[in-house]
Amino acid sequence: MSSELMLILGFLVFIFLMMAIDLGLFGKSNKPVSIKQASIMSGVWVALALGFYLLIYNWGDMLHHVDSMARLQQINTDHLHRLKLNPADFTGSLALYRKNLALEFITGYVIEYALSVDNIFVIVLIFTAFAVNPKYYHKVLLWGIIGAVVMRFLFIFVGASLITHFHWVMYIFGAFLVYTGIMMFVNRNKEEEIDPGNHAVVKFASKYFAVHPKFEGGKFFIKINGKKLITPLFLVLLIIEVTDLVFAVDSIPAIFSVTKDPYIVFFSNIFAILGLRSMFFLLVNIIDKFHYLKTGLAVLLAFIGIKMLAGEYAEAIGLTTMRSLLVILAILAISVAASLVFHKKKHA
Repeated sequence: MSSELMLILGFLVFIFLMMAIDLGLFGKSNKPVSIKQASIMSGVWVALALGFYLLIYNWGDMLHHVDSMARLQQINTDHLHRLKLNPADFTGSLALYRKNLALEFITGYVIEYALSVDNIFVIVLIFTAFAVNPKYYHKVLLWGIIGAVVMRFLFIFVGASLITHFHWVMYIFGAFLVYTGIMMFVNRNKEEEIDPGNHAVVKFASKYFAVHPKFEGGKFFIKINGKKLITPLFLVLLIIEVTDLVFAVDSIPAIFSVTKDPYIVFFSNIFAILGLRSMFFLLVNIIDKFHYLKTGLAVLLAFIGIKMLAGEYAEAIGLTTMRSLLVILAILAISVAASLVFHKKKHA
């Protein structure tokens, strides 16, 4: 078995092992997740992401089985790393490649983690609109994340294949991100509402499935007179899955602005998604205080989109991956600081 395949399989086993532990610890106790538990799990997921960063930094060449200068040059070309390799110094060039790969991973992770906050705004609205009992939040989010992992795996590798065969797709992604950033800025103060009865997912499910009219504890399905029905809790799960798919249309192209390596896109994306559940419980009660965060995310998307449109000229003008990471961190820090310093005015 190749080292590349071993690493991917090991990563997938790790993901589902952590999810199994998570489900075992919290899935059987129908109690709301406390701030303390959420803080610990958030810390664990961030620590694991940083540990994976170190893994790539030291052994990232195993990902594509880079065992020669010819192989390294091929990967450098295929994934558009544009590294200045020294054919006479394979060891030094390999170290440069590993360092760059690790930097791409952590930058993609920060982008996805930041954009996940916008996802949290919508998830809070969904739970509130459907009057979901807080003690079932963790179950819905956990199964939602499992579905997100599968969908994003397909999304990422299809996107990578498109970019490999049709490089101009990057410019479409870039233009789309700029447009999304502008629209997010324009609508930043608009109050979002969700009408449970008229939601498209609810209408679709009601048309093709038998839907039970009320919640049955933490059950997704219930049998009545031998007939299996889906509960409103399962409808909420479906809506969250569809919502994540919509957000993936923004976040995945954003990470492709940092790296064209599908494995790095996948790893950074999944680590951020896995930390989304614990981050939700940390922010659920204070998310409205970060009223300038949507403005920051709008600027972030526009910046990433412009960088994608610039293509190879981005690095020519000094916009390297490291500088991009610093710009992204600065945008997020300013938006959070502004939210804490300048409180939102209450309308009479």
